Amino acid sequence: MKGLYGQQNSPGEEMTFVFQERENLPPTREHDVKVQVRACALSWLDTKLLAEIKLKKELVPVGREISGVVLEVGSKVTFFQPDDEVVGILPLDSEESGVCEVILVHEHYLVHKPEKVCWAEAAGTVRDGLRAYTALHYLAQVSPGRSVLVLDGASPFGTIAIQLAQHRGAKVISTAHSLEDKQFLERLRPAGGRVLDVSHGKSGVAESCLEETGGLGVDIVLDAGVRLYSAEDEPAAKPQLLPHKHDIITLLGVGGHWITTEKNLQLDPPDSHSLFLKGATVSFLNDEVWNLSNVQQGKYLDILWWPQLDEPIPLYEAKVSMEIVQKNQARKRQVIQF
Repeated sequence: MKGLYGQQNSPGEEMTFVFQERENLPPTREHDVKVQVRACALSWLDTKLLAEIKLKKELVPVGREISGVVLEVGSKVTFFQPDDEVVGILPLDSEESGVCEVILVHEHYLVHKPEKVCWAEAAGTVRDGLRAYTALHYLAQVSPGRSVLVLDGASPFGTIAIQLAQHRGAKVISTAHSLEDKQFLERLRPAGGRVLDVSHGKSGVAESCLEETGGLGVDIVLDAGVRLYSAEDEPAAKPQLLPHKHDIITLLGVGGHWITTEKNLQLDPPDSHSLFLKGATVSFLNDEVWNLSNVQQGKYLDILWWPQLDEPIPLYEAKVSMEIVQKNQARKRQVIQF
């Protein structure tokens, strides 16, 4: 059997992807589940994070969100039995590549796949579903009547966040980065709420949100990254369609929650003072919290939502597709179908 792995020979160098022949799987341990993989989603590899937590390897396994069928279980496995359909996220320190026909997974990293959800949708939704659930349920504690701003609502994460917020009875505002995104959000059922088109950089997100909420501000903001500096000082890699941090602080209501994916967020004293006056909070949404915390293992995911996927990709295109994902050029979630 072959698995897909990423290789980075030196810092700053683009990662290359190779299929590596694997030895036969070791014997199934007490809590292991042997899974025949039916679909695997491709996600960007954060090599900096791996280095920070001392998990830097010469070959990094690719593909951590998988769905498949249980072939065999260890002697102490209690949640699964052969022929069960499962979905899960492999841990950061996993030696297994999800882009492989058969893998071994600890039972705590798997849940039963809903019967009516297909293989590709299950694998393609589990990470973004978990992120949205973490942001809205655990960090922001969304409830009926609250207003939620989802930035870049047509992204795979944004689409699921909108649906989850609406399911909880919240009023949703979202931004669209293109006319195609705007049309997609307006076709969501139930409708994706008010959509702000920022594709030309002319829409005042803060002004529009304040107008939409009668000047009170938004209760919860889920960003997709923010600009920290003026346009001329911002790194070229930073999308100019992202709002400035001052816009977020301005549109945030009293007692509001700002959930950010900006890992290098810098708040100056005036920013902190504005948040203090509003009694607002800032929380960081780290994708890997559930895998890094032993307390949370085995608790995800009880909800799967309609995802934003491309057509499933055959295995022989996995290498090229992963190169696109790693360069952040894939707008929709890429899923390998076995």
